[in-house]
Amino acid sequence: MKILSGIQPSGQLHIGNYFGMMQTMIDQMESSDLHVFIVDYHALTSVRDPKVLAKGTLEAAADFLALGLDPDKCTFWVQSDVPAVCELMWLLSVLTPMGLVERCHSYKDKVAKGIQASHGLFSYPVLMAADILLYQADIVPVGKDQKQHLEFARDLAQKFNNEYGETFTIPEPGISKHTATIPGLDGQKMSKSYGNTIPIFSEGKPLKKRVMAIETDAKGIEEPKDPDSCNLYQLLKLFATPDRLAEIRGLYVNGGAAYGYLKLELLDLLNDKFGAARQKKAEYLADPAELRRILAKGAEKARAKAAVTIDLVRERVGIKY
Repeated sequence: MKILSGIQPSGQLHIGNYFGMMQTMIDQMESSDLHVFIVDYHALTSVRDPKVLAKGTLEAAADFLALGLDPDKCTFWVQSDVPAVCELMWLLSVLTPMGLVERCHSYKDKVAKGIQASHGLFSYPVLMAADILLYQADIVPVGKDQKQHLEFARDLAQKFNNEYGETFTIPEPGISKHTATIPGLDGQKMSKSYGNTIPIFSEGKPLKKRVMAIETDAKGIEEPKDPDSCNLYQLLKLFATPDRLAEIRGLYVNGGAAYGYLKLELLDLLNDKFGAARQKKAEYLADPAELRRILAKGAEKARAKAAVTIDLVRERVGIKY
């Protein structure tokens, strides 16, 4: 089974990224044909400083490797190192109905958040479809907010297949009902756009400040509380053992849940979970030449796979003569 997903190098990765996609991808290295890539072309819709983008690309690579991704057990590359994706985007664009793109909610959502309106932002779903279809992915792990983009890719694949003959695999979404949406500090979906994240590689006082800023209600310690509506509890669920989580739930329901204490417990759990990875990331960033070597090797593998698809697509549409 070919599984594919990418992540933008547009800021610090957070635990929503980890539980929503990264952990799933890393866990499937042994049992699938795993494809993981850093989507720097997509990041250009919001990151205009070339130094920031270049630095962010290497940091995203270090993040994945530090968290356990083994480049020898998957295909791991940077999006822009495979130019065929832009060619496929154009070949898909000429088939894409305007109404299909206009119905995608992400463009309006991002403009509303202050991202500059551009053709690139508008056509983002077409590039995402090209990312997926170029590598003939079977499964694409996505959050609920990205499910529409995967449906868009499916629609384009079916349209192309109907018009030119069977060419693309129709991808399926891989959405975990347990981790599809990770709450941020304010209870909204954790997102860099909302400024409500807990960065994976933050530590010390900056991390403690984030954790202590998690919003909770004003109920007293002994008052019963609803754990299922509390974003602090939802975050604790990601880290606590089943037995400890049952104890915490009892404190919520029966009274005795002290938010300040539970936040400190979450802080300890975060440090236990990511402490070793933080050290590994520092080691990778200290050797950028090694990071570039790993990414170049992955890009070579990705280009070879992409060449098979793009050659077939050229033949199908008639530009191979």
